[in-house]
Amino acid sequence: MSPADDGTTVRAAGCVLWRPAPQAAPHDRELCLVHRPKYADWSHPKGKLKPGEDPLAGALREVAEETGYAAVPGAELTTVRYLANGRPKEVRYWAAAATTGAFAPSDEVDRILWLAPEAARARLTRPRDRALVDELLATRLPGAPGARGEA
Repeated sequence: MSPADDGTTVRAAGCVLWRPAPQAAPHDRELCLVHRPKYADWSHPKGKLKPGEDPLAGALREVAEETGYAAVPGAELTTVRYLANGRPKEVRYWAAAATTGAFAPSDEVDRILWLAPEAARARLTRPRDRALVDELLATRLPGAPGARGEA
């Protein structure tokens, strides 16, 4: 039995959401960060899984709920484990390319920002989230510049 199946671990999933940067930008992609007023923090879109929910499906659902964007998943990234309110929490992450959508503020997420990777790394509240930016940058992303025709 994995720690996530022990009944006490909070299971969650999310994405490091990206899109191609505007042509005039000095970087090749922008990352989406969400601001959660309840915690007064900036993070990647993520959330708790529903009972029996597939983690990737849950990650894409959370991205859509928090950012308003549909996304195409790419590589699975590192699973992050930590204590939240005294309980173990496990968050599985994927790289995901934003497609269509538009943001609408809610009680859960009141703002999003699309930032260059360095700016995103600096804005993220928690160091564990910054490491995911580095991992995304080391991943070949379908549709990203230099991906040689991958879609």
